[in-house]
Amino acid sequence: MVQAMFDLTGRKALVTGASRGLGYGMAEALLEAGAEAVIVGSSDRVHSAANELAQSTGGKVHPIQTDLGKRDQLRQCFNDALEVLGTLDILVVCHGIQRRSPAEQFPLEQWDEVIEVNLSSVFMLDQLAGQIMLQKGKGKIINVASLLSFSGGITVPAYAAAKAGVSRLTMSFANEWAGRGINVNAIAPGYMDTDLNTALKSDTSRYQAITSRIPAGRWGTADDMKGITLLLASDASDYINGVTIPVDGGWMGR
Repeated sequence: MVQAMFDLTGRKALVTGASRGLGYGMAEALLEAGAEAVIVGSSDRVHSAANELAQSTGGKVHPIQTDLGKRDQLRQCFNDALEVLGTLDILVVCHGIQRRSPAEQFPLEQWDEVIEVNLSSVFMLDQLAGQIMLQKGKGKIINVASLLSFSGGITVPAYAAAKAGVSRLTMSFANEWAGRGINVNAIAPGYMDTDLNTALKSDTSRYQAITSRIPAGRWGTADDMKGITLLLASDASDYINGVTIPVDGGWMGR
């Protein structure tokens, strides 16, 4: 009975930012649980990632290369994914970019870029998925937020603002859709050993300071995202709505 709650056999999933890092691990978890997936990435790496995932999981994986910072490409990507899958049961929104600069010097064009990619595109994808899922009366939407949904960070004002927005956007959609069969939740990864954090990892003093505060004693990996992804994508989360769940090795509790 419990195992059946986590079974995704026959479910159709769309996962963005899945060509590497956390999105790759999240897509892998869905495939291992029986889902069929379209994975989206901005580079041609998404094609080799799809091949790797298909070989390692035995699942059906379809790659789409696109720029989700361009609204016309986003809509086309969603339509193409829907045509491939036939329907949509699970949406995982994991793509994102980072730009760093002191707050007093942060360029407005970079602000616009980060807000478009990390927040506006999340709204659009959630809305498009919701329109499909509401017709079915069931669906799972998982947004990827951040610890900076709860704090301001340093030299990343646009990223922090966008990720705070993702958390509140998740609540907003859940308020309207929870009673109509759609679960909308978010995951807030902690400090993860991914390409997005290259600048932090290369700053020895900050890296050591961050690591010393994590009770688990290490930075997270893509594998650390698998369990929470499976929970929020499956029937096991049918009564979980509108929350942003930290996956941070205990950072938030320190």
